[in-house]
Amino acid sequence: MQTNLNILVVESDQTKAEEILDALKDGGWRDVTVIASTAALERCVKQYDPDLILIDLVNPDRDRLEHLSMVSDARRRPVAMFVDHTDEAMTQAAIAAGISAYVVNGLQMDRIKPVLETAIARFKMVAKMQSELEAAKQALADRKTIDRAKGILAQARRLSEEEAYTLLRKTAMDQGRKVGDVARALVTASELLK
Repeated sequence: MQTNLNILVVESDQTKAEEILDALKDGGWRDVTVIASTAALERCVKQYDPDLILIDLVNPDRDRLEHLSMVSDARRRPVAMFVDHTDEAMTQAAIAAGISAYVVNGLQMDRIKPVLETAIARFKMVAKMQSELEAAKQALADRKTIDRAKGILAQARRLSEEEAYTLLRKTAMDQGRKVGDVARALVTASELLK
C-alpha cells in the first residue's frame, strides 16, 4: 500500500470531513487536503496536483459527474466517488467518465481504505491496458509505414521485399534511429517528390 500519496478530499460537511481525515490517517495516509466544494476542485487540482481524489456526493447528476471527472482529470489519477443514491445510467456514466471507484450507499469510514486501495489498483490496471493498447496501435501503424517504405524502395531500386527491409534496417542502425522513423521519413519524402 502506498502511504505517501497526496490525497484531495471533496466533502462539504465539516464533521464528515474530519471523520474522513481521521480514517485516512488511520489508513496511513498523511498528505491530505480537504475542500468543501466541488466548485474549487479544478483550481485545487492544478494547485496540489493530487495523486488521488476522493469525492463524497449525495445525489450526482450526469452533467455534474462528467464535469467532476473532467476537472479532476480522472484519466491521469484515481478518483473515488462515494454517492448516496444512483441508478444504472449514473453507474454507467461514472465508468465512462473514468471514475476508478464508484461506491453507492454513501461513505462509510471503515470502507475508505479498501475502496481507495481498490481504486488505485484499478486505475493502474486500466492505465497499463491503455498503454499496451497505444503501443499495439503504434506498432501496427509502424508496420504499415514500413510496408509502404519497403514498397517504395523495392520499386525505386528494384529490390525484393526482404532486401528493401534489410536496407531500411541497416539505414536505421547506421543513423541510430528506429526502423519506423526511417520508414516514415522515406514515405514522407516520396510523397513530396510526387
